[in-house]
Amino acid sequence: MVGPIVPPKQYRRQFAEWLLDANRSEAEKHHVRKPWWQVMCLTGVDYFSTLGYQPGIAALAAGALSPIATLILVLLTLFGALPIYRRVASISPHGEGSIAMLEKLLPGWQGKLFVLCLLGFVATDFIITITLSAADATAHIIENPFVPEFLHGQSVTITLILVALLGAVFLRGFQEAIGIAVFLVSVYLFLNLITIGVGAYQILNNLSAVANWQQALFAQQSNPLLIVGVAALLFPKLALGLSGFETGVAVMPLVRGRQTDTEQAPKGRIRNTHKLLGTAAIIMSFFLMTSSLVTTLLIPAAEFQAGGKANGRALAYLAHLYLGNAFGTVYDLSTIAILWFAGASAMAGLLNIVPRYLPRYGMAPSWTLMIRPLVLIYTFVAFVVTIIFKANVEAQGGAYATGVLVLMSSAAIAVTLSTRNRGKLSRTLTFGIITLVFIYTTIVNIIERPEGIRIASLFIGAIIVTSMISRVWRSTELRAEHLEFDEVARQFLAQENHHAVRLIANRISIGDEREYFLKEQEVREDTHIPPDETILFLEIQISDASQFAHTIQVQGVQVGNYRILRARSAAVPNAIAAIALAIRDETGRLPHVYFGWVEGNPIQYLMRFILLGEGDIAVLTREVLRKAERIPQRRPRIHVGG
Repeated sequence: MVGPIVPPKQYRRQFAEWLLDANRSEAEKHHVRKPWWQVMCLTGVDYFSTLGYQPGIAALAAGALSPIATLILVLLTLFGALPIYRRVASISPHGEGSIAMLEKLLPGWQGKLFVLCLLGFVATDFIITITLSAADATAHIIENPFVPEFLHGQSVTITLILVALLGAVFLRGFQEAIGIAVFLVSVYLFLNLITIGVGAYQILNNLSAVANWQQALFAQQSNPLLIVGVAALLFPKLALGLSGFETGVAVMPLVRGRQTDTEQAPKGRIRNTHKLLGTAAIIMSFFLMTSSLVTTLLIPAAEFQAGGKANGRALAYLAHLYLGNAFGTVYDLSTIAILWFAGASAMAGLLNIVPRYLPRYGMAPSWTLMIRPLVLIYTFVAFVVTIIFKANVEAQGGAYATGVLVLMSSAAIAVTLSTRNRGKLSRTLTFGIITLVFIYTTIVNIIERPEGIRIASLFIGAIIVTSMISRVWRSTELRAEHLEFDEVARQFLAQENHHAVRLIANRISIGDEREYFLKEQEVREDTHIPPDETILFLEIQISDASQFAHTIQVQGVQVGNYRILRARSAAVPNAIAAIALAIRDETGRLPHVYFGWVEGNPIQYLMRFILLGEGDIAVLTREVLRKAERIPQRRPRIHVGG
């Protein structure tokens, strides 16, 4: 029996409803909250998964100095990055991160462009996390001796499949992602603990490994202070071990606080995020230090080189060597799984942080507040990056490190400036020193791997261009989140119960009675308003033209016999349209708005409107009204004289 035929339009409607499901919107991200340790696992799939390659990178970069360079990295983690991000979490508990702190320092378009640049580094960090981790998981798959030969040339295809599977998880929702993360992190850390423990046992039973390491260490330099100095110069190459802090703050809205928490003061969420950051830092510091020691002492230096059995998989090498191929294969599978899912924390960070800025600036469509469309966009971008870099881990490493370090440096700068503004000199000096260390590390990384800043520049350029196009496209929206009349303004409107509501748009100059007298006389002559009809003046002052949507508060002001409605807004035409519609709804009558004619280059006025919120006010006001109210008979009337 043939079932009912579903028309194609219905399929499209069902798909659109699923894609833009209101239950998967921004509101969902704030209500699906989990205990801090579960959210730690979501960030930990990125942070902890670096154990899959960090010991090998450290040994390759620093050789016998690897444990000392790693110790410096651990100290920077515990006494640098951790205090910085604890402070960031306290100041921006809604997941905005250091970007929001720096945004306040630069008002207007300067601040917006600065934020767009930082979002470019966020995109670099998080997107490359997705693609690099998936590519590294693919490398582990291909390098496994049990994998069929025909898969060895399919690294791009396998990586694309892994990225697609990650996107599919997030199309299902955060709860599924967090549940998978908890399982993967628990298993992976347990297997690493066994592997490192067995490695430590081997060292204790063969103390000659320690002697050989000491001999190799002092063969390069006999002065302990110089050894530490050289290690300090080498540790920036190990900076990927700091990769978990930015995502830890970005996913703060997922952390469950206390029942007494409010959105203005979520003290419980802040406290639990501090636990998340501290616990993750301590766990990672332990594993970084111990893994560096056992791999450096037990694995021959030649095996870390390209083509060596420990290249990019030092702990996996030890797992196979000392615990057998069965355990080693289980360890490989765990590593592949957590590397694949390492992109989950990056995806969660993108889904939380980007919608907090671009839609608010009018630089992204309103549907970007929904989860599913964003997941599809990020997955597509990850596809493109994977294809461009041919799923090569090394080719993406510089961009990954650049994104991580720039964001950590910006966080350090934001915290230092915040502490200085509070007048705490000792803390300001401490955070200032930490900031200099992060800036130094960032500069060294950029000099050694300049491809990272080039890739980041492409992301920044793409974000700025698409954001500006969206801003222009959305410029004639109503742009008023809410509108409020004060008591005096309401009295003015109530006095018009028996009259048509006539509003004369005025750009305030001196604001005295003579100004309003001359303006009224001019408008009545040009537009033939009957002398017995009462009028109200409407004045809009530009606040910050770079803002997009906000609450408009209308104040009633009396100057002599003249009644004025005054408001502040980012754009004059949009505010006038919003106020006219609000008056229509308040009084039940269509208001008439009167303008003077403007002469000049229309392109110039259009640019003034986009950048400064002004321009050809009458024409733009009518266009805003046309888009806001589809029924012509219900639109407020626009009159232009002159």
